[in-house]
Amino acid sequence: MIETNFILNSFDIAKITNGSVTWKTPSNIALVKYWGKQEPQIPKNPSISFTLDACFTLTTLEYKKRMVAERSRSNNQNKLISTPLNHQDYNFDIYFEGEKKENFKPKIETFFKRIERYVPFLKNYDFIIKSRNSFPHSSGIASSASGMSALALCIMSLERLLSGVEMTDEYFYKKASFLARLGSGSASRSIEGSIVVWGKHKEIKDSSNLYGIKFPSKIHKNFKNYHDTILLVDEGEKQVSSTVGHQLMNNHSFAEQRFLQANENISKLSKILQNGNLKEFISLVESEALTLHAMMLTSNPYFMLMKPNTLKIINEIWGFRAETDSNICFTLDAGANVHVLFPESEKETVTNFITSKLLQYCYKNHYICDRVGIGAKQLSIR
Repeated sequence: MIETNFILNSFDIAKITNGSVTWKTPSNIALVKYWGKQEPQIPKNPSISFTLDACFTLTTLEYKKRMVAERSRSNNQNKLISTPLNHQDYNFDIYFEGEKKENFKPKIETFFKRIERYVPFLKNYDFIIKSRNSFPHSSGIASSASGMSALALCIMSLERLLSGVEMTDEYFYKKASFLARLGSGSASRSIEGSIVVWGKHKEIKDSSNLYGIKFPSKIHKNFKNYHDTILLVDEGEKQVSSTVGHQLMNNHSFAEQRFLQANENISKLSKILQNGNLKEFISLVESEALTLHAMMLTSNPYFMLMKPNTLKIINEIWGFRAETDSNICFTLDAGANVHVLFPESEKETVTNFITSKLLQYCYKNHYICDRVGIGAKQLSIR
């Protein structure tokens, strides 16, 4: 599909005066990383991710048809009437974890500006956005991915009510991913599950730079119910945002080689996910994680998001794997926290290793037990 397929050409705001919708939307962890983009939110290389389950954002979008004051010609009295507006501003408030967040508004406003062409009813409604995470915000777990995808799904639920035509689930989720991408690139991968590809790749059927798709081939049983235990090394704000990190790839000395490598790794991982080779999975996934952070270390200006305890955890994992021949491995997102990946068959032994050896390196022993999930879920609409 192309961009024009997602433009809503007609809608009836008279149908919906007010209401609310709530979506629970997961984060995701990229196995092959995307790092570097061009406008509008187009990845410089494709990526592929596990959809998570326990790490999610819960977002409620309350909407009310905008009313404007107009003076009555007959009795010279002010009255409120509902009319289509040519107003230049979006009217919304946002609450995160129960607190009003004015500093979140510029990002949401930018998002609304980017998507208004495709959902032109945004200025016809006043919105209240209420959101919370099941995990720490801005600490290397993809909070923007789950947050923007949840908001995109809420907006799509409203579009479904306003459009007046029957909308297929396929179109609904594809457009939700398309919209989410315009808020946060990785958000395009947080709509469905269990494995999602975002970015055009010649060997992945129907892959696109505009939205994420479910991995189209049969996944080997070894990757069913795969676990991801997230070790929270640092729960603070990242020193350098992902947005800035992506921008630094524009003039990066190793950028072109990295983009070629990512495309090659997508080809390799596609085969691994189908043949179930866990040793090859470990090698590729860990290499991708370290390459992501190598791009940060070699950018100009350079920066580091790993912490000393990140490296200690990695070395502990390498030592345990060498001793036991376990299929445990790690990956990293754009932060200090470590995602410990392992198959369902090793749940007991790896969990014991994590609790006995790795928690000492976590901030206040904090960690999250997660696993591969099935995607977003609508909880309510009224």
